[in-house]
Amino acid sequence: YRDDDDINDVASMAGVNLNEENARIMATNSDLVGTQIQSCKDEPFLAAIPLHKRILEMAKKLGITDVPAEVVTFISHATQNRLRTVIEKVTVITQHRMESHKDDEWYEQATDVRSQLKFFEQLERLEKQRKDEQEREILLKAAKSRSRQEDPEQARLKQKAKEMQQQELAQMRQRDANLTALAAIGPRKKRKLDSPGLLTVGGEGLGMSGGSQAGLGTPSSRQYARQKITRVNLRDFIFYMEQERETSHSLLLYRALLK
Repeated sequence: YRDDDDINDVASMAGVNLNEENARIMATNSDLVGTQIQSCKDEPFLAAIPLHKRILEMAKKLGITDVPAEVVTFISHATQNRLRTVIEKVTVITQHRMESHKDDEWYEQATDVRSQLKFFEQLERLEKQRKDEQEREILLKAAKSRSRQEDPEQARLKQKAKEMQQQELAQMRQRDANLTALAAIGPRKKRKLDSPGLLTVGGEGLGMSGGSQAGLGTPSSRQYARQKITRVNLRDFIFYMEQERETSHSLLLYRALLK
């Protein structure tokens, strides 16, 4: 048996007519037959003229006087590819840094630095409060003393105690005035963001009457997802340069570490 016969036998067994399929394909792609297909215009990533001048300046130092335009285009595309690779890797590093494993069942919390810092801040606040109370007691004792022979230090303490009492009185008056103003204003009402009578168009709210609401119906409370922005900082870029063999001992890395 020949190969064509085998193919025809298999196609006939499957119920496929090769002639009809060939005619259908030719009819479908008839507009492409005889036409010339060209690729897109090759646009360089970098400006060709300044890049060509820079390459000529570097080539003259090596004794090269002529650099064709194809070299400029190739270097431009290589720069674009390299920049794309760097951005992709740094983006992955940033995403790993922003990942949170608090809700992951395979991780358990070993230390909590934030709680420790809050504890130390609370200790410092209590210590400062204790010192203020001691100083306040000393000033009050100095203010209540009735000694006839007063030294300059005693007079200074009395003056400081008087200023402290005036300051505390002013703070109490200000606090009472604030409470009175808040009681006069009344409780603040929160604005409803998804109210049925408010239609958001282009970031502006437009009020709607009852008739227009009845005609248009109740707007849906669907919220559009905000586009997540990945912010790369200098620390991520330094970590990337430390991992790459080409930049792990480069001058650019040392300059970035000095900033």
